[in-house]
Amino acid sequence: MFLYFGESTTLIVLVYVDDIIITGCSSTQISSLIAKLNSIFALRDLGQLSYFLGIEVSYHEGSMNLSQTKYVSDLLHRTGMFDTKPATTPGAVGKNLSKFDGDPMDEVTQYRSVVGALQYLTITRLDIAFAVNKACQFMHQPTSAHWLSVKRILRYLKGTMQDGLLLSPSTNLTIEGFSDADWGTQPDDRRSSSGYLVYLGGNLVSWSSTKQKVVSRSSAESEYRALALATAEIIWMQALLHELCVPIPAIPLLWYDNISAYHMAKNPVFHARTKHIEIDLHFIRDQVIRGKIQLHFVPTEDQSADILTKHLTSSRFLSLKSQLCIAPRPFHLRGDDKPKDPT
Repeated sequence: MFLYFGESTTLIVLVYVDDIIITGCSSTQISSLIAKLNSIFALRDLGQLSYFLGIEVSYHEGSMNLSQTKYVSDLLHRTGMFDTKPATTPGAVGKNLSKFDGDPMDEVTQYRSVVGALQYLTITRLDIAFAVNKACQFMHQPTSAHWLSVKRILRYLKGTMQDGLLLSPSTNLTIEGFSDADWGTQPDDRRSSSGYLVYLGGNLVSWSSTKQKVVSRSSAESEYRALALATAEIIWMQALLHELCVPIPAIPLLWYDNISAYHMAKNPVFHARTKHIEIDLHFIRDQVIRGKIQLHFVPTEDQSADILTKHLTSSRFLSLKSQLCIAPRPFHLRGDDKPKDPT
């Protein structure tokens, strides 16, 4: 990323190999930069951003929708799942897969290829992030049971092909995060799952669903480790906005739903039972003292990040999904979902 700040203009240039996005506050300056680059390199100006690295960009009533509909369609055709019956959720509730479930797969390469494609889809589809993260944990020796879980994700995508990430303009660029953990649910090693969501100006801009690197000895500990990850992401986002000269009007809020973790965050005294997580404790408290974040408690039923830590019932999943910035593209912006004949 390259930045230019003039007296009355700002230009931002994002480069990925030979694909370039140019934006700024002056269309005249943007056109001037494109003309200058074109005098040095052979460029093809594609106009307003509509497609970038497999991500489709559409505009409607002042908002922007980022989707990967064609990518999903191609993947479903490639796996023979395009005509499958859709699933309402990407994973079966209460099902925690083990490396011992099922029989070893013959087509290990197929599993890895499809799961890798699903990983790329999580750029705009946070609703499959947890299910995909679970599938990634069995890349080394996938089994028939693991492949069935991947097919469940594909069935869910079949019914939600048009869904994408909705971004709307905002004049109040506050940062707000949600952090959650699911304690000790990995059957093979009893590690916990972490998940966080980060909003900027009401728009969902960052999220993560991951398996914790160490075993936590309590639910509070797993929640606090998740909280540290979310805090680090918010600090990074603040640094990026500072580099872009974007002012942050208020201290970012970070919401979490564990009472014990709440008391650990508020109590400045360390105990023997928290000694082994002192680094995370000191890190979070230091950011609070420095005014980088504010910690707030949220009831579990209102914890949006729950969608990133476990498989949920259909009603709970759809309820949380409706609170996120996921929306289908308007009908008039939808094209043909079938893959094009390369000939």
